[in-house]
Amino acid sequence: QMTRNWEHDDMWIDPTDGDHMAVAGDGGIAISYNHGKSWHRSQLPVAQLYHVTTDNSIPYNVYTNRQDGPSSVGPSRAFLDDFMEPGIPRGMWHGVGGGESGFATPDPTDANIVWSSASGSGGGGGIVVRYNEQKKQYRQVEVWPEATFGSPAKDVKYRFQWTFPLLISPHDHNTVYTTGNHVFRTTNGGQKWDVISPDLTTNDKSKQQISGGLTPDNIGVEYCCVIYAFDESPIQKGLLWAGTNDGLVHVSKDGGANWENLTANLKGLPPHGTVRNIDASKYKAGKAYLTVDFHQVGNFDTHVYKTEDFGKTWVKITNGVPKSNVSYACNVREDPVRPGLLYLGTESALYVSFDDGANWQSMMSNLPPSPMYWINIQENFNDMVIGTYGRGIWILDDISPYQQLTAEVAASAAHFFVPNKTYRLHPITAQYAPSDDPSVGVNPQYGAPLNYWLSADAKDSAVFEIRDASKNLVRTIKHKGKTGINRVYWDLREDPSDAFYVRTKPLFADWVNMGDSRKRLAPSLGRGITPLVRPGDYTITMKYDGKEQSQPIKVLKDPNTEGSEADIQAQYALIADIKKDINSAAAVVNKIEVIRRQLYDIKSLIGDEKGSEEVVKSIDATDAKLIEIEGNLIQLKITGDGQSSIRWSMQAVEKLGYLAYAAESVDFPPADQHKEVYQVLKARVADSQSKMNAFMEKEFPALMESLKKAGYSSPVILKK
Repeated sequence: QMTRNWEHDDMWIDPTDGDHMAVAGDGGIAISYNHGKSWHRSQLPVAQLYHVTTDNSIPYNVYTNRQDGPSSVGPSRAFLDDFMEPGIPRGMWHGVGGGESGFATPDPTDANIVWSSASGSGGGGGIVVRYNEQKKQYRQVEVWPEATFGSPAKDVKYRFQWTFPLLISPHDHNTVYTTGNHVFRTTNGGQKWDVISPDLTTNDKSKQQISGGLTPDNIGVEYCCVIYAFDESPIQKGLLWAGTNDGLVHVSKDGGANWENLTANLKGLPPHGTVRNIDASKYKAGKAYLTVDFHQVGNFDTHVYKTEDFGKTWVKITNGVPKSNVSYACNVREDPVRPGLLYLGTESALYVSFDDGANWQSMMSNLPPSPMYWINIQENFNDMVIGTYGRGIWILDDISPYQQLTAEVAASAAHFFVPNKTYRLHPITAQYAPSDDPSVGVNPQYGAPLNYWLSADAKDSAVFEIRDASKNLVRTIKHKGKTGINRVYWDLREDPSDAFYVRTKPLFADWVNMGDSRKRLAPSLGRGITPLVRPGDYTITMKYDGKEQSQPIKVLKDPNTEGSEADIQAQYALIADIKKDINSAAAVVNKIEVIRRQLYDIKSLIGDEKGSEEVVKSIDATDAKLIEIEGNLIQLKITGDGQSSIRWSMQAVEKLGYLAYAAESVDFPPADQHKEVYQVLKARVADSQSKMNAFMEKEFPALMESLKKAGYSSPVILKK
């Protein structure tokens, strides 16, 4: 998600060559090699985001307000058709109304409805819009639609600031709050707003004068004495928390009828701070967390507090966050699964606390240092979504290990965390987008993340065995972990069909190098097919250091497909039958290749021995017979180089592989023609098996006997 508006923030001229110039702006950099006659513009992945929210779609979407752009929505992942570019292309993002700086919040019961607040990108003041995804249109329903451009704060009816809050009540999706210097509420889609608080700020008129000195700059949103943070308790309706950008904190326990000033209860809190966010606890009504930022008045310390008694007393919780000029707090968030598990974003880093804020530790991993402005936990997928001010959106997929990591787990040699449920998602088509787009997002790996812990002396590899509800082993995964939390993905597929190993060179391609082992996967099919497992309950057993731990996992149907559970069962039955036939064919091919390899070696060894002519003729005749049988199963002319696979016709096994791919289309049952083609190919495999059985019963013993008569006592070795 990249900026498009071009604000000229800085210019550079090469002191050694005046024709070389560069201009840097919010959206990237432009370079000129001819003193500004023409410019080459380059975009950079440096999107500035104020907030992120998510909906409950499957897979879910991410909503944000990006600097120099409208409120936007895009997918959290985009598994696209094979011919599309990988990743999440920019074309899958689009605007949802609103502006660049506030919130874009989907209705929790209907993601087609999105509320957005913001300023900038064409507007000022307290913009609020209600967007309809199906119509691709929005209605402007701001609280007080009186233009504020050019007006100092003291002259406007209601004061709104750049990133003023907008919240959909967790108790009623028709109740929406927003804040200026008052708290406002609507219950009818913005048709009417009720004022449900007095002015909750200091209302210091000395801080509401003309901005800009000699050149006024009253953009109508950079106001002091406004409510900057707001939340409603998710477990007690009408319990409202508000914090301002002039250092005040209030609470209402009766839906806004009465408000209590809590500021004096935050002992030692300096004046003039900005309450960046308030997070009302999901586990206890009187509990809440908040962050306060003083960097604009020269105080860069971390200020994070919690209360458990409706704000009567507060405890500062910052131990473990290093002191620096970029350690001031931006956002604190309580985990929705584990009480006492907290996440904290500062101006430069992300932290985690396992003890309700008593101690913090880094959670950066591969996260780039940047302002961590907003933290959102998507509860269905259990993902952490971070909005950064400068590096775009980052997602940590499946935070289950953090939720389940305890002192007992950390002290154990190995531990298998309970996996989250996973969806059997299918690819979709997408809009076209440039392949070199720097804003393309990164997809998570497909399937179910399996998370496990290993102690400091970890040496062995962990083995995961996955069984279905009937206890059938469907997949085995081996993974070499390291000390700490490890992750390996199950792609929701069974173990592959048996491999086809060729030990002879492709026909008419003596230049092919078979390597020292003289064995390689058949280039036409290789590892065969790997059926997608059916929706249902599975058990995963982790084996490590002689011990076993088992956990259940639920595989869910993709809710976006047209197929039913019965359709999936019918589809799987065909794929399973194809896999059996491919395995049968692999047994034939692998046996033939073993025989042919040894016959070639015997032929090479006897060379021009006297009296070897009859033996050589017998070997050549046998080889021709085996090539005929094998060549009906796989294409023996394919070298694996270039486009050799399209120069020669596919045979039964390759066609079975293609059929499996075609029949595994989304969640549809096999079409009649799928089943008809299968019967044709199945018959070809059966015919080859029959011919191979006949060969082994009659011709092979005769060949062995002729070789023995020629003096070769154990000419061909086959595994029983």
